[in-house]
Amino acid sequence: MTPPAGPAPDRRPAWQRLHGALMPDYNRPATVYWWTVVLLGAGLLVHHCLWLASQPWATWLQVIVAAAFAIGVGLFPVRLPGTRQSFVAGDIFIFLLLLMQGPAAAALAAGVEGFVGSWRTSRRATSWLISAAVALLALSVVGRLPEALARALGESVGPDHPAVLVGAMLLFAAGNALVTAQLIAGVPRLKRAEPYFQWAALVRDFRWVALAYLGSAVVASLLYLTTLQSGIGVLLVVLPVMVLLIVALHYYFLQQEAAEAMQGVAARAAAEAERHVAALQASEQRFHGAFIHAAIGMALLDFDGRLLQVNPVLRALLGLADGQPAPAHFQDVVDAADRAALDARMLPDAAAPDFSPFQLELRCRHADGRTLWVLAHCGQFTEPQTGAPCLILQLQDISARRQAEAGLQRLAFHDSLTGLPNRRQFLDSLADAVEHHRTDATASYAVMYLDFDRFKLVNDSLGHTAGDDLLVQMARRVQENLRPSDIVARLGGDEFAVLLPRLHDERDALQLAERLVEAMRQPFDVAGQALYAGASIGITFSRFGYTSPDEVLRDADTAMYQAKSLGKGRFALFEPGLHLAVSQRMQLEGDLRRALDEGALTVAYQPQIELATGRAGGFEALVRWQHPQQGAIRPEAFIPLAEETGLITVLSDFVLHSACAQLVRWHALDPAWAELTVSVNLSGHDITSRGVVARVTEALATTGLAPRHLVLELTEDAVMTRIDAAAANLRALQAMGVHLSVDDFGTGYSSLARLARLPIDSLKIDRSFVHDLAEGNHEAAVVQAVLTLGGALGKQVVAEGIETLDQADQLRRMGCIVGQGFHLGYPLSAVEATAWLAAQSAPAAPLH
Repeated sequence: MTPPAGPAPDRRPAWQRLHGALMPDYNRPATVYWWTVVLLGAGLLVHHCLWLASQPWATWLQVIVAAAFAIGVGLFPVRLPGTRQSFVAGDIFIFLLLLMQGPAAAALAAGVEGFVGSWRTSRRATSWLISAAVALLALSVVGRLPEALARALGESVGPDHPAVLVGAMLLFAAGNALVTAQLIAGVPRLKRAEPYFQWAALVRDFRWVALAYLGSAVVASLLYLTTLQSGIGVLLVVLPVMVLLIVALHYYFLQQEAAEAMQGVAARAAAEAERHVAALQASEQRFHGAFIHAAIGMALLDFDGRLLQVNPVLRALLGLADGQPAPAHFQDVVDAADRAALDARMLPDAAAPDFSPFQLELRCRHADGRTLWVLAHCGQFTEPQTGAPCLILQLQDISARRQAEAGLQRLAFHDSLTGLPNRRQFLDSLADAVEHHRTDATASYAVMYLDFDRFKLVNDSLGHTAGDDLLVQMARRVQENLRPSDIVARLGGDEFAVLLPRLHDERDALQLAERLVEAMRQPFDVAGQALYAGASIGITFSRFGYTSPDEVLRDADTAMYQAKSLGKGRFALFEPGLHLAVSQRMQLEGDLRRALDEGALTVAYQPQIELATGRAGGFEALVRWQHPQQGAIRPEAFIPLAEETGLITVLSDFVLHSACAQLVRWHALDPAWAELTVSVNLSGHDITSRGVVARVTEALATTGLAPRHLVLELTEDAVMTRIDAAAANLRALQAMGVHLSVDDFGTGYSSLARLARLPIDSLKIDRSFVHDLAEGNHEAAVVQAVLTLGGALGKQVVAEGIETLDQADQLRRMGCIVGQGFHLGYPLSAVEATAWLAAQSAPAAPLH
């Protein structure tokens, strides 16, 4: 038996099968039009993607963020009151991207938004593709109108001509709306064999699209101008707030529609009762159904607030269990703080003929004790069963919105890491204190400016997570030492401020500062390590007659820098003369930056001599600065400044590269100098920096110097106070072959146990012991002890600060091998040091 024949295979060309699957209802004109628009859009998509590929990552990010915001807010259209039209705010972000990155970036974002928006509302792939293509075409073509208009007017589209910018964007928005409306309307008209251009229909469609586009263009222009004035960081605050407002408006209008619908039901029910007495029962049933099954909480009240009837939604809203009686009066569930406002609106006018409906946001008590926010709408109503007038109350839970608003409020006025007030809120509180003191001279106050002395060290050595943990602990410790009336805020980074608004005696502020300084000296437990931070505090008082909070903070900051300059870990009081010192310090900082940029610093080389033979074994590299106006600036003046301002890394690298390169040149000049070494000082910041090993490696590789010829000198205080953070770097440097030396030895508080385990090759006796050296005195005993200690630990000992022949002879007799000082050789320029070497005999064996 022959099986029945199956369906005949489709032998049409592939393009016809594709057409049949995608657009079976398209005629030839509509098909040609569709393919033309889609292919043009595809071409523009490829062109714009190629352009985007050549742009920096920031441009990619802006395109992605704009498209994401546009798609996201598209989920929340805002219905225009009194119409069936809705406003979708996504075009704001696309127009903002047009101003920031140009038509190509905006077209890409618009294409993505058009595709996703169409996919959300239509099941046909043809609609998805043509929506994306139209968005690409319209923005690519019309997006060039703002610049074209500006060129025609001879102006520029930018912050200097805001009127031109807004006018150009309005013209662009109108043009974009016109092109978009016409392109989108083309397909259905051609499918119906209607004329492509229908001016009446175009105007009808265009007016609503144009209205939305014009509004979006104005908002985008204002956001763009604000961004240019205040920086792109303002968008991080404005855009989320804008999205929240759009979402809030979306739900607000939905709630308004629901409320209006319920009012309509109630009004129609009352009118129907008056007009059709015979149909009273049916009307009562309709009202009862609407009342019971309403999506929002509803209640009927008499004019004194007594609850007559409550629907299930309201019972659930208040947490009332089944069978549990409702409170006697609505006021019984309203928070006491809001009860007076409710009574003022409801009780006096409720029974009056001209009573006007009102709405209030109230706090109500849930049955479980928590507080919830509700939007209460109250109006007059005629009770169906008795015909007596009463009040109808509608309640909507708005707790989520109020929580979101509170969160935004907290975000705007509090630091997200520590939870403390931020600079903005602190300045508001300080402004109140300043104004209060101006009107009442007895209302004294004080302000403290705190800066933590070693916070940057923790960030650089242990990472930002440890730094954040330290900041939180610091903030908590400051709070623990304040009075209840005092206000502490984080101003930024590791800078905090404290306002003492009710100051009876200035000594109270000084006592508080002493407590804070002492509290900050105690160790912090961070990442399993005991860290010592310390704080420098500047204090100023209201007696200086301030008129603005900025002046107060400026002077407290000035006093804080004075405390730092006095040795950190202390407090200082503001004095008017400090302004000059700060100004000079800022001038010196700027000059130092320029000197580093322009290569105005130099390196001097002080010989290190074998005391027994008088031969040079190496040099110590010392940075020098010849200021064009002030002359020679002592290193003691500008090196601490470099450490405070973050310039120490650049300064250290300059000395390191210069010294290594010069030593390589000396090695090449004379084989007898091939074993010379050079010592370079590193700061405490350098030895804990994560990149110090790489920086030293790069200097050696660049100059070609062997690691064994480089000695890195570290002060005893820098090593011992940062020993945990520096240990790994020291071991890595020694493993490379670089020699390490402890400078100024004897002035710190070294633990002998730790010293023995440190990867240190030599010790330099501090010049203070050498300066007062004499037979049998305490200094001689200290020097002899250091020499003995160095020998026991297998470490070379170098004496610095040798200024007389007697000092050199006594050190040689005590067994010190290497010395350094003015008696043996002054710091020399590279040229002078070369001549000095040539005048010496062949150098001795290496010092290390």
